[in-house]
Amino acid sequence: MTTPTTESVDRAARFVRAVRERIATVVVGQETVVERLLIALFTGGHLLLEGVPGLAKTLLVSALARAVDLGFQRVQFTVDLLPGDITGSEVLDPRSGDFRVVKGPVFTNLLLADEINRAAPKVQSALLEAMQERKVTIGQETHPLPAPFLVIATQNPIEQSGTFELPEAQLDRFMLCHRLAYPTAEEEREVLRRNARLRVHRRDRGAVVTSEFDMLGTEPAGTVDDLVAAMEAIHTIHVSEAFTDHCVELVGRTRTHPALDLGASPRAGIALVKAARARALIQGRGYVVPEDLFALVHDVLLHRIRLSYESLAEGMTKEQVLREVLRPAAAVNGQAFAARPG
Repeated sequence: MTTPTTESVDRAARFVRAVRERIATVVVGQETVVERLLIALFTGGHLLLEGVPGLAKTLLVSALARAVDLGFQRVQFTVDLLPGDITGSEVLDPRSGDFRVVKGPVFTNLLLADEINRAAPKVQSALLEAMQERKVTIGQETHPLPAPFLVIATQNPIEQSGTFELPEAQLDRFMLCHRLAYPTAEEEREVLRRNARLRVHRRDRGAVVTSEFDMLGTEPAGTVDDLVAAMEAIHTIHVSEAFTDHCVELVGRTRTHPALDLGASPRAGIALVKAARARALIQGRGYVVPEDLFALVHDVLLHRIRLSYESLAEGMTKEQVLREVLRPAAAVNGQAFAARPG
């Protein structure tokens, strides 16, 4: 394993700081969500966001794309959406009589799949295939997706009418599932203050009221080269054998817990290590520590486990089970995780 250099970690830290500052000009708070977005972007994973409408999910993703100068597309998932509406399709050219490929919105860097559970399973599968293989087949041709490619999907955890729940096999494709909370009272006051400062913008013969999207800067806070450098630096972040052992033990415990019908797959362990390395880099460290594991374990594991019917009948929750699974690891001396390279 290559040992991370101070220069590579410092460059990544400057890049992360610049991106955070740019996003903070239009989004108040949500530091944890921004960190999860950066983790997904740096590791090539995909992110599922659960939260009620109005928590700036679309604004966050758009601001991230602008900050790093990446392509951004948003698809509103509905029950009548077709796979071709996402991936693209072949269209007959009336002049030549030949079919030509019209690429869909999936051909971008950051794709926001808004309310993904409102689309039919066939549409969900088309998107998740693209997420896994990073390519799309249209007609007889296979087209690679742009690099980087990241799917950020959203779900409304409250309104379930007219939705198709993502099955476990598809949920497992998401590296992280983060649950957004309401802003604090002070953060919400700042949101209202900023909104009150928005003005009317004259256009054509009329005018429109500006929104937070109009406040996004056009000059990126970092380049694609900075992003690639951060992605490369992550693979030099040191992971001790003790940390790996605890990840394996933690994931394995979900498979034997009596309250669970389905435990986490090996993808969960891979996601824990990858996300921990990315978080260490974002924090300016060249090695992972126990704090990385405990900060990320809920986002990595909760959507990958399923309670048994008996546990549901008894009123148990996934959070309660995960606390039980974590208890032995929390009792271990944290220094064992943080063994630095020699």
